[in-house]
Amino acid sequence: MAHTDHLTMRRVLRREIAGTIGLLTDEQDFRAMRRYRSFTFDDHTTYLRQVEKLLRLVAAQGGHTTVALFDPEEYAEYCETTGLDPDIPSSRARFTAELASTGPTLPYDGRPLAELVPDLVDEAVRQATWEYASTLLARLGPCASCGENIGRTAFARAADLVVRILDTAPPGNRHLVCSVTGTPETLVAVLHADDEEGETTQLDEAEALEFTTVLALGIATDGPGGLVMRTTAPGTADRVYGWRLRGGGLDPLTAGEVFDAYCTDIESGDLISPESGVDYGEPPDLGEEGPARQHR
Repeated sequence: MAHTDHLTMRRVLRREIAGTIGLLTDEQDFRAMRRYRSFTFDDHTTYLRQVEKLLRLVAAQGGHTTVALFDPEEYAEYCETTGLDPDIPSSRARFTAELASTGPTLPYDGRPLAELVPDLVDEAVRQATWEYASTLLARLGPCASCGENIGRTAFARAADLVVRILDTAPPGNRHLVCSVTGTPETLVAVLHADDEEGETTQLDEAEALEFTTVLALGIATDGPGGLVMRTTAPGTADRVYGWRLRGGGLDPLTAGEVFDAYCTDIESGDLISPESGVDYGEPPDLGEEGPARQHR
């Protein structure tokens, strides 16, 4: 009887253990892992199918699993740094455990992997964008004339601008896109702000942090860039308006400029038919007190 009770308790406790699985989302990463003899899968499609079956089985048993993006290059560097043998399963398990706290992850919610993987990749891109923008901001250092930390000052201003933009926006769900092209590569950040009538605006904290950091980088470097918002609300046409980054702040775009931006293919430059039921207009006054201080 005591033995049975112990087995029952262990089964109960097992349901309370949260796990993480490192996922090889594309064929190239999968091929890179096949150089290890202990990695026994030989077909990426079969591998994904088996991972999905395992995730469903754990979920059906009441378990919770987090899915992490497994990068073979990062794994090899991790093993070299820690002195682990990369060709044993326990090393992959330890690396995956690290991903659970530092890397891009998503909780498995029962969706097919075909739907979950794009969101996981987006999460990885978002985290990489934030880390890159944060590094560039930190490298700016202090202002030569006033001594203020340029990155911190720009971040504070960007945060204030995001609050002003959301406070002055019409009711509805907001989709904001900020792009900065004055860095070695173009950075794009997206922010979703759900505003149901009579409720507080709902923001994803990680998404808001990335968005504010990219905007801060544009402000600090005064490079080419812009910010566009689209608001959707029941019973009304979608509203689209935006600003360009200029002089350490935001300069409103005209309705015509917003229309041209939305109706031009970025890669080819060809015109695109405008969407029906969309109002391209000018942004509301953000109520700023004056021009931002420029740091050099």
